[in-house]
Amino acid sequence: MYNVADERAELTADVQSTAESTAVAAQDAALNPRFYTTDFDEMNKLDFSSMREQWDAMVAEFKSDPNRNHFKRTPEFDEDFSKLPPKLRQEFVDFLISSVTAEFSGCILYAEIKKRCTNPDVRELFGYMSRDEGRHAGFINHTLNDFNVRVDLSFLTRAKKYTFFKPKFIYYATYLSEKIGYARYITIFRNFEQQPDKRWHPIFKWFDNWCNDEFRHGEAFAVLMRANPETLQGINKYWIRFFLLAVFCTMYVRDHLRASFFGAMGMSVDDYDRKVIKLTSLISKQVFPVSLDLESPRLWELFEKMFQLTLAIEATKRIPGIGSALRRMMMKATVAITFVQLYFLPVESNALPADVRMEPVW
Repeated sequence: MYNVADERAELTADVQSTAESTAVAAQDAALNPRFYTTDFDEMNKLDFSSMREQWDAMVAEFKSDPNRNHFKRTPEFDEDFSKLPPKLRQEFVDFLISSVTAEFSGCILYAEIKKRCTNPDVRELFGYMSRDEGRHAGFINHTLNDFNVRVDLSFLTRAKKYTFFKPKFIYYATYLSEKIGYARYITIFRNFEQQPDKRWHPIFKWFDNWCNDEFRHGEAFAVLMRANPETLQGINKYWIRFFLLAVFCTMYVRDHLRASFFGAMGMSVDDYDRKVIKLTSLISKQVFPVSLDLESPRLWELFEKMFQLTLAIEATKRIPGIGSALRRMMMKATVAITFVQLYFLPVESNALPADVRMEPVW
């Protein structure tokens, strides 16, 4: 029998779930994906003439839209996922919320660049990339619906704080984000090829072609930076070193906070992070003149120290009182010192290849 009270209760629960998940996505915590804006006038000055042939070939690939038919749901998505263990369900939902926020962040930034720039090369490229990221975000958000969760993306656009980054910082951070996204997706996909019994949701089957979008976006920034070599020279080498550390360290800490999530996929979080970081570092040699020494035990020791400090800081938040607040301040200072120690570890110099373009072969 139709029951108005039941429908109202269900609707209220859905509204609360959307509000809660959107609030999580809108948080500006240190480890959460952020929304960015930049100097669009400076981006207008980008010149691609020195790499016109590679640029045009890359843009033609974007225009062909290889994944235009990829993000289609199948009957597999209609399965009952309510039997997932509660802890795994929550960690999977958190993973999806973080992913949809990151994808939508790229969509908004790229769309704004297209809107605010007049350089025809820039407008065309970032229009295609915004299309891809919007498609990814919508697909993830639809998957969240399978768990009665949804992020209100239109609200997120208004509520999320925007961080200003100079264009070159956008290039470094976004290049790494796209390439590390590729490495993460393909590593998870290959894992499930070997352990299909561990795959608890069909979205993981989409990671193969999906990761090629991430790879292609990284290629765009690689060509952009190589066509404008001042972004890779002089003091900018030190900024590249900073972003390599910041991106890799953030990933290490964030993943280790959900180690059981990776365990449920049949993976050790340590092995996963080392594999993804090493693959991303290898790829980045196409454009970055420096790379981290990932064979250094000290680097991984300091990454682990950052994770342990994060755990300790989170623990103090649950303890009231000025003593707890003081301990938290001291540990945050130790985090800063640890990052400085990471920064001054030896790095390796790379000779950049003549042909910047790469093909995913992993």
